Amino acid sequence: MISKTLDKATQSSLTSDSVLEDLMNGNNRFTASKMETRAYQAQRESTVSGQFPKAVILSCIDSRVPVETVFDQGIGDIFVARVAGNFENTDILGSLEYSCKAAGSKLVLVLGHEACGAVKAACDGVELGNITSMLGNILPAVKLSSEQVDGEANSSNAEFVAKTVENNVKLTVDRIREKSPILKEMEDNGEIKIVGGVYSLSTGAVTLV
Repeated sequence: MISKTLDKATQSSLTSDSVLEDLMNGNNRFTASKMETRAYQAQRESTVSGQFPKAVILSCIDSRVPVETVFDQGIGDIFVARVAGNFENTDILGSLEYSCKAAGSKLVLVLGHEACGAVKAACDGVELGNITSMLGNILPAVKLSSEQVDGEANSSNAEFVAKTVENNVKLTVDRIREKSPILKEMEDNGEIKIVGGVYSLSTGAVTLV
Protein backbone atom coordinates (compact mmCIF):
# COMPACT_ATOMS: atom_id res chain seq x y z
CA MET A 1 0.00 0.00 0.00
CA ILE A 2 1.40 3.39 -1.04
CA SER A 3 1.28 6.05 1.67
CA LYS A 4 4.28 8.16 0.65
CA THR A 5 3.77 11.28 -1.46
CA LEU A 6 6.15 13.32 -3.57
CA ASP A 7 8.48 15.73 -1.80
CA LYS A 8 10.65 18.46 -3.29
CA ALA A 9 13.79 16.35 -3.42
CA THR A 10 12.05 13.50 -5.20
CA GLN A 11 10.32 15.85 -7.64
CA SER A 12 13.62 17.56 -8.44
CA SER A 13 15.28 14.22 -9.19
CA LEU A 14 12.71 13.31 -11.83
CA THR A 15 13.08 13.89 -15.57
CA SER A 16 10.35 14.54 -18.09
CA ASP A 17 11.06 11.17 -19.69
CA SER A 18 10.82 9.30 -16.39
CA VAL A 19 7.56 11.07 -15.55
CA LEU A 20 6.04 10.21 -18.92
CA GLU A 21 7.15 6.59 -18.49
CA ASP A 22 5.60 6.53 -15.03
CA LEU A 23 2.25 7.82 -16.32
CA MET A 24 2.19 5.31 -19.17
CA ASN A 25 3.07 2.49 -16.78
CA GLY A 26 0.20 3.64 -14.60
CA ASN A 27 -2.12 3.53 -17.59
CA ASN A 28 -0.94 0.00 -18.32
CA ARG A 29 -1.82 -0.98 -14.75
CA PHE A 30 -5.24 0.62 -15.19
CA THR A 31 -6.03 -1.28 -18.38
CA ALA A 32 -4.80 -4.53 -16.80
CA SER A 33 -6.86 -3.96 -13.61
CA LYS A 34 -3.65 -4.12 -11.55
CA MET A 35 -3.76 -0.69 -9.96
CA GLU A 36 -1.71 0.21 -6.90
CA THR A 37 -3.36 0.24 -3.49
CA ARG A 38 -3.06 3.62 -1.77
CA ALA A 39 -3.47 4.84 1.80
CA TYR A 40 -5.43 7.96 0.85
CA GLN A 41 -5.79 9.26 4.40
CA ALA A 42 -2.03 9.16 4.88
CA GLN A 43 -1.48 10.79 1.49
CA ARG A 44 -4.02 13.49 2.28
CA GLU A 45 -2.41 14.23 5.62
CA SER A 46 1.11 14.33 4.19
CA THR A 47 0.17 16.88 1.52
CA VAL A 48 -1.56 19.40 3.80
CA SER A 49 1.62 21.48 4.11
CA GLY A 50 2.57 21.44 0.41
CA GLN A 51 2.50 19.70 -2.96
CA PHE A 52 5.14 18.70 -5.50
CA PRO A 53 3.30 17.12 -8.48
CA LYS A 54 5.39 15.60 -11.25
CA ALA A 55 3.13 16.51 -14.19
CA VAL A 56 0.20 18.62 -15.32
CA ILE A 57 -2.45 17.11 -17.56
CA LEU A 58 -4.82 19.20 -19.69
CA SER A 59 -7.91 17.06 -20.15
CA CYS A 60 -11.49 17.29 -21.34
CA ILE A 61 -14.20 17.58 -18.66
CA ASP A 62 -15.71 14.27 -19.79
CA SER A 63 -16.83 12.21 -16.79
CA ARG A 64 -15.62 9.03 -18.50
CA VAL A 65 -12.00 10.19 -18.32
CA PRO A 66 -11.09 10.37 -14.60
CA VAL A 67 -7.50 11.48 -15.11
CA GLU A 68 -5.87 10.36 -11.86
CA THR A 69 -7.57 6.99 -12.18
CA VAL A 70 -6.62 6.23 -15.79
CA PHE A 71 -2.97 6.98 -14.99
CA ASP A 72 -3.13 5.23 -11.58
CA GLN A 73 -1.91 8.26 -9.65
CA GLY A 74 -2.45 9.24 -6.03
CA ILE A 75 -2.99 12.43 -4.06
CA GLY A 76 -0.32 15.02 -4.79
CA ASP A 77 1.01 13.27 -7.91
CA ILE A 78 -0.41 15.37 -10.77
CA PHE A 79 -2.03 18.71 -11.52
CA VAL A 80 -5.15 18.45 -13.71
CA ALA A 81 -6.65 21.26 -15.81
CA ARG A 82 -9.98 20.45 -17.45
CA VAL A 83 -12.07 22.17 -20.11
CA ALA A 84 -14.46 20.70 -22.66
CA GLY A 85 -12.34 19.91 -25.72
CA ASN A 86 -8.99 20.09 -23.86
CA PHE A 87 -7.81 23.28 -25.58
CA GLU A 88 -5.63 26.09 -24.23
CA ASN A 89 -6.66 29.63 -23.33
CA THR A 90 -5.08 32.34 -21.19
CA ASP A 91 -6.27 30.84 -17.92
CA ILE A 92 -5.22 27.33 -18.89
CA LEU A 93 -1.81 28.58 -20.02
CA GLY A 94 -1.35 30.37 -16.72
CA SER A 95 -2.24 27.17 -14.90
CA LEU A 96 0.28 25.17 -16.95
CA GLU A 97 2.96 27.79 -16.37
CA TYR A 98 2.29 27.75 -12.63
CA SER A 99 2.48 23.96 -12.57
CA CYS A 100 5.88 23.84 -14.26
CA LYS A 101 7.70 27.12 -13.60
CA ALA A 102 6.46 27.78 -10.08
CA ALA A 103 5.60 24.32 -8.75
CA GLY A 104 8.25 22.19 -10.47
CA SER A 105 6.27 19.77 -12.66
CA LYS A 106 8.32 18.06 -15.37
CA LEU A 107 5.68 17.24 -17.98
CA VAL A 108 2.72 18.83 -19.76
CA LEU A 109 0.36 16.25 -21.26
CA VAL A 110 -2.59 17.29 -23.40
CA LEU A 111 -5.11 14.45 -23.23
CA GLY A 112 -7.92 14.12 -25.76
CA HIS A 113 -10.31 11.21 -25.85
CA GLU A 114 -12.30 8.99 -28.17
CA ALA A 115 -15.73 10.26 -29.28
CA CYS A 116 -15.31 13.65 -27.56
CA GLY A 117 -18.65 15.44 -27.37
CA ALA A 118 -17.07 18.88 -27.72
CA VAL A 119 -15.20 17.76 -30.83
CA LYS A 120 -18.37 16.27 -32.29
CA ALA A 121 -20.23 19.52 -31.64
CA ALA A 122 -17.46 21.51 -33.34
CA CYS A 123 -17.59 19.13 -36.30
CA ASP A 124 -21.32 19.81 -36.59
CA GLY A 125 -21.02 23.58 -36.19
CA VAL A 126 -23.20 23.69 -33.07
CA GLU A 127 -24.16 27.18 -31.91
CA LEU A 128 -25.59 27.58 -28.41
CA GLY A 129 -24.84 30.31 -25.89
CA ASN A 130 -21.26 30.37 -24.66
CA ILE A 131 -20.72 26.93 -26.18
CA THR A 132 -20.40 28.63 -29.58
CA SER A 133 -17.32 30.60 -28.54
CA MET A 134 -15.84 27.60 -26.74
CA LEU A 135 -16.13 25.39 -29.81
CA GLY A 136 -14.31 28.02 -31.84
CA ASN A 137 -11.11 26.80 -30.21
CA ILE A 138 -11.59 23.38 -31.82
CA LEU A 139 -12.48 24.60 -35.34
CA PRO A 140 -8.84 24.71 -36.55
CA ALA A 141 -8.67 20.97 -35.94
CA VAL A 142 -11.97 20.47 -37.77
CA LYS A 143 -10.62 22.38 -40.77
CA LEU A 144 -7.39 20.38 -40.81
CA SER A 145 -9.27 17.08 -40.63
CA SER A 146 -11.50 18.09 -43.53
CA GLU A 147 -8.36 18.24 -45.66
CA GLN A 148 -7.19 14.81 -44.54
CA VAL A 149 -10.27 12.59 -44.30
CA ASP A 150 -12.69 11.56 -47.04
CA GLY A 151 -16.43 11.47 -46.54
CA GLU A 152 -18.79 13.63 -44.50
CA ALA A 153 -17.07 16.32 -42.42
CA ASN A 154 -19.38 15.94 -39.45
CA SER A 155 -19.97 13.76 -36.41
CA SER A 156 -21.63 11.02 -38.46
CA ASN A 157 -18.18 10.15 -39.82
CA ALA A 158 -16.33 8.29 -37.04
CA GLU A 159 -13.02 8.50 -38.88
CA PHE A 160 -13.42 12.26 -39.21
CA VAL A 161 -14.19 12.65 -35.50
CA ALA A 162 -11.21 10.49 -34.51
CA LYS A 163 -8.86 12.49 -36.74
CA THR A 164 -10.23 15.75 -35.34
CA VAL A 165 -9.67 14.54 -31.76
CA GLU A 166 -6.05 13.76 -32.65
CA ASN A 167 -5.53 17.01 -34.57
CA ASN A 168 -7.03 19.01 -31.72
CA VAL A 169 -4.48 17.52 -29.33
CA LYS A 170 -1.58 18.18 -31.70
CA LEU A 171 -2.66 21.75 -32.47
CA THR A 172 -3.14 22.46 -28.77
CA VAL A 173 0.40 21.27 -28.06
CA ASP A 174 1.67 23.53 -30.85
CA ARG A 175 -0.26 26.54 -29.54
CA ILE A 176 1.00 26.00 -25.99
CA ARG A 177 4.53 26.35 -27.33
CA GLU A 178 3.55 29.39 -29.43
CA LYS A 179 1.61 31.22 -26.72
CA SER A 180 3.77 30.44 -23.69
CA PRO A 181 7.37 31.62 -24.00
CA ILE A 182 7.89 30.34 -20.45
CA LEU A 183 6.95 26.76 -21.28
CA LYS A 184 8.73 26.81 -24.64
CA GLU A 185 11.95 27.98 -23.02
CA MET A 186 11.65 25.30 -20.35
CA GLU A 187 11.16 22.65 -23.02
CA ASP A 188 14.02 23.99 -25.13
CA ASN A 189 16.25 23.82 -22.04
CA GLY A 190 15.24 20.21 -21.36
CA GLU A 191 13.45 21.05 -18.11
CA ILE A 192 10.05 19.79 -19.29
CA LYS A 193 8.36 18.06 -22.20
CA ILE A 194 5.04 19.00 -23.79
CA VAL A 195 3.30 15.98 -25.30
CA GLY A 196 -0.13 14.83 -26.41
CA GLY A 197 -2.17 11.68 -26.09
CA VAL A 198 -5.61 10.26 -26.83
CA TYR A 199 -7.60 8.11 -24.38
CA SER A 200 -9.71 5.23 -25.67
CA LEU A 201 -13.07 4.97 -23.94
CA SER A 202 -13.41 1.39 -25.11
CA THR A 203 -10.02 0.04 -23.96
CA GLY A 204 -8.88 2.55 -21.34
CA ALA A 205 -5.52 2.89 -23.07
CA VAL A 206 -3.73 6.18 -23.72
CA THR A 207 -1.88 6.46 -27.04
CA LEU A 208 0.70 9.21 -27.49
CA VAL A 209 0.24 11.23 -30.68
